[in-house]
Amino acid sequence: MSNSITRAVIVAGGKGTRLATFTNNTPKALVEIGEKPIIQHQIELLREQGVKEIWLLLGYLGEQIRHFAEQKDWGVVLHFLHEEQPLGTAGALKQLEGEIQEDFLMLSGDVMVNVDLQRFADRHAQKEGIASLMVHPNDHPFDSDLVEADEEGRVLALLRRPHAEDLVFRNLSIASLYIFSPSIFPYIPKGEKSDIEKDILPKLLQAKERLYAYNTPEYIKDMGTPNRLEEVRKDYESGKISRMSLKNKRRAIFLDRDGVLNEEVDQLSKSEDFKMYDFTPEAVKKINENDFMAIVVSNQPMVAKGFMSEKDVQEIQKKLETELGKRGAKIDAAYYCFHHPEKGFDGERPELKIECNCRKPKPGLLLEAQKDFHIDLKRSYMIGDQTVDILAGKNAGCKTVLVQTGYAGKDARCKVEPDGRAQDVLDAVNNIMLAQAAL
Repeated sequence: MSNSITRAVIVAGGKGTRLATFTNNTPKALVEIGEKPIIQHQIELLREQGVKEIWLLLGYLGEQIRHFAEQKDWGVVLHFLHEEQPLGTAGALKQLEGEIQEDFLMLSGDVMVNVDLQRFADRHAQKEGIASLMVHPNDHPFDSDLVEADEEGRVLALLRRPHAEDLVFRNLSIASLYIFSPSIFPYIPKGEKSDIEKDILPKLLQAKERLYAYNTPEYIKDMGTPNRLEEVRKDYESGKISRMSLKNKRRAIFLDRDGVLNEEVDQLSKSEDFKMYDFTPEAVKKINENDFMAIVVSNQPMVAKGFMSEKDVQEIQKKLETELGKRGAKIDAAYYCFHHPEKGFDGERPELKIECNCRKPKPGLLLEAQKDFHIDLKRSYMIGDQTVDILAGKNAGCKTVLVQTGYAGKDARCKVEPDGRAQDVLDAVNNIMLAQAAL
């Protein structure tokens, strides 16, 4: 494939102090998941997706990693570089300046990952930036490094932990997996300890280089603590790690926002008026835990009418994701329609006063998500409080559930019967999970 990445770098020099029980005499990269060291999972993933050459940047107990790697023919060319003194993730990478002369993948040796690298490479090639950062929503955003990005995915700011308690954010956690152009090397000081996230990415932003975030719902989890290591091992045994790859068709539960996840407020336009239902985090967390994607699909005609901006919509989305993150739940993606066909509002935006394919009950938002995430619509659900939500779900080929919160179907704009009814989104999700268990 024309955009394939054939060279990769694995940084495997960390001591893993938080995993001391497991790593006193073993480097993190050799901690086993399903009777295979994490480094083996990574090399096999890279090889299967077209990588031909891998550099292993070694540090603490690196001779053990090299000895393990040299015992097997991996079907790829392996190179080993061992630091005499710890130089950090960027300082270690600097050793390859002049050695790698094309775009390359870089990942941390303590991350269990199963992603479609071709999709990542295609997006990187499309954006033509100096760096693409893989990001993902996770269930512990408050102890993760986050990014702020615009609608095109261009990184605007880096939000490094620890975070202020009052921070409001998009749940876009840096996954320690990047595609870099060789143009990054001049930004890394030689012979000095430096870190990609702490030192080099801020320098690239300051220089107004083009950095892009690639958001994926696939399986990415660092094993930095004993609890997370145990989670990864359970996920591997259950097959969850494999199922979450976008190479496979995914199931989704599409969620209208206002009246389903948060209280219906007439003409909601400011984040300070947003109030999430108490039961919403539990509902979303159950979606997260059951291999479904949680995707918001919402009409926001107030933008076209001139009562709010796209930025206002994003601020409300940030508040939603922040409140969910506090309770260990996450939204995988959100799609909004800003159009409204009827004219005659003071301050309306003519370019948005159009008939579109994304305004529910048309299925455009769901179809866009289907394309982005390889979703099996026939095995997916739409939960809404209005008849337009239900018809949009049916038009996309999904099963549908009407909740009794918000409008409770009293908008009566469409003649349509839902496949099921529920008191609220938590009741709806519980019913869906019961139906799945019966299959």
